[in-house]
Amino acid sequence: MAIPGTARQRRRSREREIVLAAKALFDERGMQDASIDDVARAVGLNKAIIYRHFASKEELFVSTVTLYLAELAARLGGVDATGPPVERLRDGWERYADFCLEYPAFLDCALSLMRRPAYELRERVSDGVWLQLGQGMAACLGPLTEILAAGARAGDFTVPDPEFAANRLYAQTLGTMHLARSGVGVRDAGGGVLGQPFEIDPRAVRDACVSDVLAAVGAPC
Repeated sequence: MAIPGTARQRRRSREREIVLAAKALFDERGMQDASIDDVARAVGLNKAIIYRHFASKEELFVSTVTLYLAELAARLGGVDATGPPVERLRDGWERYADFCLEYPAFLDCALSLMRRPAYELRERVSDGVWLQLGQGMAACLGPLTEILAAGARAGDFTVPDPEFAANRLYAQTLGTMHLARSGVGVRDAGGGVLGQPFEIDPRAVRDACVSDVLAAVGAPC
């Protein structure tokens, strides 16, 4: 008979296998086009077994987002902690915006989870998954908050509340980077013509996000 510790390890291993499969499908097809059935087929499991590990599709989404957040936190950890706050902030936000460009499914998942109030999402996921999400967010927002606080202490930034600023600018960047995801804007063509689409350069959106963050804290762009 398997000891409890071994059973827990097998369960965690299976859950990670499922989440990795979901992430791979999201990266390949986008979140909206990858169903629970697709995830089940990718790992060779019955859909019912997926739901033994994840109580809802939202819970699987949250677990997948935590994988993205872990990768993003690792990238943010590469910012030179000894540099001037302005350069650290620029480097950190460039890394964040580049991550959004590289992983469009991260944008899809993160924005999807933000559509409802936090208390509603909390009701749809287990304690463990909710804790993982909080830890993942803190691992990303923590370094950005620290940079903002360091800049405020040095007089380089005008940031009364670094924690609020980090959360606001993080969410603002998610929304703006979705413009890079769509790749299309709309302009007024005039003369009674309906809105005219035009192509948007994703790199221009990325650069604008970084400039917006620097401007928001009073740093030179």
